[in-house]
Amino acid sequence: MLIKSQKDFWSGVMFIAIGLFFAWFATDYQMGTAARMGPGYFPFWLGIIIAVLGALIGIGGLRRSTPADKVGKFDFRVNILVLGSAVLFGLLLRPLGLYASLFVLVVVSSLASHEFGWKVTLANAVFLILFSYFAFIRGLGLIFPLYPWFIG
Repeated sequence: MLIKSQKDFWSGVMFIAIGLFFAWFATDYQMGTAARMGPGYFPFWLGIIIAVLGALIGIGGLRRSTPADKVGKFDFRVNILVLGSAVLFGLLLRPLGLYASLFVLVVVSSLASHEFGWKVTLANAVFLILFSYFAFIRGLGLIFPLYPWFIG
């Protein structure tokens, strides 16, 4: 069997693996029913849906009508910047507060892009800060430190 689109095929395999992984671990929790869901119900079915979508994507990579493409070389710099920005956000949230740590998250993860530009990065940072404020602080009433520890 010839893999026409390696990107689609291998991303489908990845989604299948992740979906089945979460569905399998969700079976350790009480499932419940659709009317009275237990803690394992949502992650189980979400994992199954992700696995099914992965299968559809993977099968799409085998079709003849799909444009041929290859998986590119693994870029360690991009992965380290994106994952590192998330870790940095978690480490900086308590001492710097939500606003500054979100700004750092967006700037560091934007450095991973091959089309990096300061205007777009700053616009994304402002949007994410405003969205986080209205969604999590105002909308859901979550309690996060908003400012750095030395401001109060």
